Amino acid sequence: MNAMDEQLLHRRFEALRSSEFGRLDEGGHVYLDYTGSGLYASSQLRRHEVFLERHVLGNPHSENPASAAATRIVEQARQAVLGFFRADPEEYAAVFTANASAALKLVGEAYPFETGSRFVLLQDNHNSVNGIRLYAEAQKAEVVYLPLDADTRLAADVGIPEAGPSPSLFAFPAQSNFSGVQHPLSLVDEARAQGHDVLLDAAAYVATSVLDLGRVKPDFVCVSFYKMFGFPTGVGALIARRRALGRLRRPWFAGGTVEYVSVQNRIHQLRVDEGAFEDGTPNFLGIAAVPAGLDFLEDVGVRAIHQRVGVLTERLLGILSRLRHANGRPLVALYGPASTERRGGTVAFNLLDVEGRIVPFGIVEREASTQGISLRGGCFCNPGASEVAFGLPAGSALQCFQSMGPGEFSLKGLADCFEDDVPVGALRASIGIATNEADLNRLEAFLIGFQDRALNPRKVASGG
Repeated sequence: MNAMDEQLLHRRFEALRSSEFGRLDEGGHVYLDYTGSGLYASSQLRRHEVFLERHVLGNPHSENPASAAATRIVEQARQAVLGFFRADPEEYAAVFTANASAALKLVGEAYPFETGSRFVLLQDNHNSVNGIRLYAEAQKAEVVYLPLDADTRLAADVGIPEAGPSPSLFAFPAQSNFSGVQHPLSLVDEARAQGHDVLLDAAAYVATSVLDLGRVKPDFVCVSFYKMFGFPTGVGALIARRRALGRLRRPWFAGGTVEYVSVQNRIHQLRVDEGAFEDGTPNFLGIAAVPAGLDFLEDVGVRAIHQRVGVLTERLLGILSRLRHANGRPLVALYGPASTERRGGTVAFNLLDVEGRIVPFGIVEREASTQGISLRGGCFCNPGASEVAFGLPAGSALQCFQSMGPGEFSLKGLADCFEDDVPVGALRASIGIATNEADLNRLEAFLIGFQDRALNPRKVASGG
């Protein structure tokens, strides 16, 4: 991007911040937790408020006028989701869920794992993907983790193993919620060529990057709409190829998922469409707000958002890389790639004190909060990438985990098991649609306040 294009992009997004996200500057907020949750635009709320004022909607599972209206609205939202991701409705179905984790659970609990199946996944995955391994192991399937390199990318010399003789599943994130690494979407075709069904966790990816399901064709995709555009919460989706959806075996049924149930005969028949996976009453008022969010992203342009996030991420990486103490030691330990190549706007790091020791992330997170800066601290529900980034020794970690009984675990307790230079958590700054240069300036000024400070990590709590 040349300088003129970058200036045009800057002016466009500054105007957008003022018109749609003015509450940030009015309240003095620096919001850098877009991987945790997106922010809604003011126009989304206005549009949904008008919608609610003009409609009477009821539980969709009936034919009365209010129910029929809700059914129509839900189906229109379903088609809007497929359209946004360029998914052919003849090939793909959209199942509304409570969030991305609920979408992943639908796949995990119903996938036909059996002896001879393989569940293959990257070491870099959200816990909601890691948790599927319990379903796989319960059915005697083999679980295979593929290792990462020091930048938390898939190791270069690692290939996807062949599927087992029974149904096998490969899972990976399009973008790491820990380090921002964007794993190549070509893994979808590679895994399918090895005989796997493919589960793509797109929750951290689709707010700032284009996912075209007309070109990339995983069997299952999970998304969460509040991560994309802030509102509504409590609504996600499983977008699945209809053939793959038909191979799932639901372990139970619920209201709304069945064509009929007989108690006296103890039989039931699941629906044959998306409704077979939408348990109980759908969040029809929340689902009704989804098209407004999708339209907002379409109007701004996801490719433009991607460019803007790339520019600001490069600046953030530059800030973190150049900060030094007076003695020349770096102020920041960065995890994941130090460049913007094949990465999104999620950046994990820790501060180092003047003696080169890790500053417990809880101290930094709490001090940032007092200055109106929203960072996130912890391991971000991604233990695999964390263990690689932090270099946690497996044996010592296992002994430490096993020494703490139920309810006794704490990151401070885990930290006490290791040497001073082994972190057990990090800070995460993530950039989104409303981030601007002023936000990064305030973050930089805040971090500079830690220069030349000495903090003994064994004498302070490491935070939650």
